Amino acid sequence: MSSKIDTIIFDLDGTLLNTLTDLTNSVNYVMEHYGFPIHTEASVCQMVGNGVTVLMEKAIPDGHKCDIFAQCLKDFQEHYELHKQDFTQPFPDIMEFLKNAVESGYKLAVVSNKFDLAVKGLCKDFFSPYITTAIGESPKIARKPAPDTVFAAMKELHSLPEQCVYVGDSDVDIATAKNSGIPCISVSWGFRTREFLLAHGADKIADSVFDIKEILSSMQGLKFL
Repeated sequence: MSSKIDTIIFDLDGTLLNTLTDLTNSVNYVMEHYGFPIHTEASVCQMVGNGVTVLMEKAIPDGHKCDIFAQCLKDFQEHYELHKQDFTQPFPDIMEFLKNAVESGYKLAVVSNKFDLAVKGLCKDFFSPYITTAIGESPKIARKPAPDTVFAAMKELHSLPEQCVYVGDSDVDIATAKNSGIPCISVSWGFRTREFLLAHGADKIADSVFDIKEILSSMQGLKFL
């Protein structure tokens, strides 16, 4: 079998989509409803990356020990499902990059710790027809940094690990790629800074979408039209 890399697996929030305002609004909907302190976008930015359960554990006083934690989580999910596209948009030049990648013969997927319904809905609405494989958090599969979602994407795309590269914006993504046995390109425009990424083991960092293309082109077997 060929070991040519032909598959790009992306994180979603902070990598392809700027979801921070909608996430913050849904967090603060719950905070205000139950009389908890509200959060700034900057503080929510530091809470995301490990799924909505961890997000709400960090946002709510006493976290999962709170008596109404389960209801708060449910309310967040319901509010976010209704409002997940109020302000969310792809980061600059992402759509051109995805189009170029598909035209160059690459298979694309998204794996995310966002809950599965939202991941599939956002990818369908924003990235169709370029990304059709989208896998999020669910009781059926371990969330990142476990490699399970990445392996599920590989299986759906009929790709081997040696044919894949991972693109993400966090320490969770760096660990996910390592656990999956594939190289990682970290992006610095998302929810973590370049300095943070370097401190957590990033070895390839893109400061713009155009940098991703250059990094990919420098890796064996990767070329763009």
